[in-house]
Amino acid sequence: MAEKPNELQASSSEYREVRFEYSTDFPIVLSQLKISLLVSTYQAGKLAVIGTHDGKVTFDFHQLDRAMGIAVGPRRIALGARRQIYFLHANHELAPNLEPRGTRDACWVTRSSFFTGNIHGHELAWGSDGLWVVNTLFSTLCTLHEDYSFVPRWRPPFIRELAAEDRCHLNGLAMQNGQPKFVTAMSETNTAGGWRPTKASTGCVIDVPSGEVVARGFAMPHSPRLHEGRLWVLDSGRGHLALVDPATGRSESVESVPGYTRGMSLVGPFAFVGLSRIRETSVFGGLTIEERRDELRCGIAVIDLRIGRTVAVLNFLSGVEEIFAVEVLPNCRAPTLFGPLVDDSGPEAAGRPKDVWIVPPEGQVPPPTSHTFGTSTK
Repeated sequence: MAEKPNELQASSSEYREVRFEYSTDFPIVLSQLKISLLVSTYQAGKLAVIGTHDGKVTFDFHQLDRAMGIAVGPRRIALGARRQIYFLHANHELAPNLEPRGTRDACWVTRSSFFTGNIHGHELAWGSDGLWVVNTLFSTLCTLHEDYSFVPRWRPPFIRELAAEDRCHLNGLAMQNGQPKFVTAMSETNTAGGWRPTKASTGCVIDVPSGEVVARGFAMPHSPRLHEGRLWVLDSGRGHLALVDPATGRSESVESVPGYTRGMSLVGPFAFVGLSRIRETSVFGGLTIEERRDELRCGIAVIDLRIGRTVAVLNFLSGVEEIFAVEVLPNCRAPTLFGPLVDDSGPEAAGRPKDVWIVPPEGQVPPPTSHTFGTSTK
């Protein structure tokens, strides 16, 4: 079922071998859906661009300090890092001419970054008000403005004031009609780090417009998503993909996988779910999934929602231990990104250009623009 493991050298300054294997159906699913994936891992400090070419999986790695949230819009991508957010713009017309020619069908180029400071930013999402950021340190949802580090827009009703104390570990965000609809948190506590002692059972899903908790009892939940009228949530500490009914608060496990579930993107009948191995017991101790520590894997599971079963997998065998975000790039099978910092040390990088420059036609000077963080269609 699995391909022969592939080996990549993923760092030029510090040798780190990234080895992976994937089931034969994994590239088939990506190719048939005409999608590729962006995968972040803050532990390894990398952003992986996963595509397909000639029936095989392709990888590009980018260095990104504490890579976490990813937001994909029609013409822009936002990438969350430790203290800043990078913005990449679509320049797909460049793709056919990139070396090796004929292997790329989409291209994004880094244009700017916004410095927030270390707010422990988790998920990102484009909306009608621009980019929304889950600001975990301050237990708030925020947007960006060039005059401020961030603009607080919403926080759970049980969080009484804005404080840099990670009181409930707010982490996941589901959007609806361009506005935040649901968030996940690990507890309903209002004290510094108050979520830690009971994290194995006090996770919740909160309706943003009303502020009401609509479902409880999860183990460190992440990645709420609205898809085809239904709410999906990762019950991370149990290794489950769950379907939640906000009206009744009931949840049911759709599939159990061998990993700490975090990071999810849904396309048609498929869910692409990130799997992580758990680390030290100070954060992950006491979870149900800890009992299966030796069985846990790091990678991506493709779950068919129609039958509730994993139908394809990609596993990292070394070099990557945990996944944060898994986001789909639609309508492209073999994309490339320029910046923030490409990892060009491995043999797969041979012949790949390190930089690209885009300038207006000769004699044309565009009017000056201010830095903006508006809608993703710009």
